[in-house]
Amino acid sequence: MGLIDDAKDAAEATGKKVGEFVDDTKERVSDKVDEVKADAEVKRAEADVKRAEAERDATEAKSDYKESLRD
Repeated sequence: MGLIDDAKDAAEATGKKVGEFVDDTKERVSDKVDEVKADAEVKRAEADVKRAEAERDATEAKSDYKESLRD
């Protein structure tokens, strides 16, 4: 019976190791998804800033043009 018990223990240890590997992999994937989401949010914010700067520059150019017409 010692051989069967050893095989059973080995199978349980292997199962536990596989379970830990799966959990670690799920955690890594989740971390990567969070990282990609954060990067996308930063890119969106940067695009918003560029759009706002472009609107500001356009408004300033329009104001300068109107001011030149008044002169």
